[in-house]
Amino acid sequence: MTSGGGYGDPSQKIDYVFKVVLIGDSAVGKSQILARYARDEFSLDSKATIGVEFQTRTLVIDHKSVKAQIWDTAGQERYRAVTSAYYRGAVGAMLVYDITRRQTFDHIPRWLEELRAHADKNIVIILIGNKSDLVDQRAILTEDAKEFAEKEGLFFLETSAFNATNVESAFSTVLTEIFNIVNKKSLAASEDQENGNPGSLAGKKIDIVPGPGQVIPNKSNMCCNS
Repeated sequence: MTSGGGYGDPSQKIDYVFKVVLIGDSAVGKSQILARYARDEFSLDSKATIGVEFQTRTLVIDHKSVKAQIWDTAGQERYRAVTSAYYRGAVGAMLVYDITRRQTFDHIPRWLEELRAHADKNIVIILIGNKSDLVDQRAILTEDAKEFAEKEGLFFLETSAFNATNVESAFSTVLTEIFNIVNKKSLAASEDQENGNPGSLAGKKIDIVPGPGQVIPNKSNMCCNS
């Protein structure tokens, strides 16, 4: 279970650090989602992100302290070559579109292709339809986004950074999935040692990304709307 959160205690012991990237077109609300999650803030006078920024938030999952290091990448074309380097090392990604702007959803396959080209192939990804509070301006049906997410093996949620709908849930979904992967690897390592293979992981780094086939989102829990 994920609990609370607080917004960071400098003296707190950290068990894990997970890097998560926010990607998608400019002005879909990536920075607002991050501000809502990291600081519980929303600004009506938000400016475009220049290059890359990041925020952190510490939370507890199954009695372990997890620091989420969340990178907000600029959506403008001229920054894409710069920000591609920041995909490396990410264990989670939030692929964001604006439910009121069709082109931001149409560009999602391109962003997904870029992500998969630069990040580990088993990175945990959630598709996010932001600005769900703007119901009267909706341009993308929830069912269409849900179908795309299922086809690509992604988690899916619709969020509103403005009124905080599902923002917490979106991050919790990604971070809990990453945490579960880490625990499975730790358990496998312990079992190896107990079975007389203590040297199998000695001196080696245990990656926090899963092996082939280990990340398959539970289809029954993947999709929710606001």
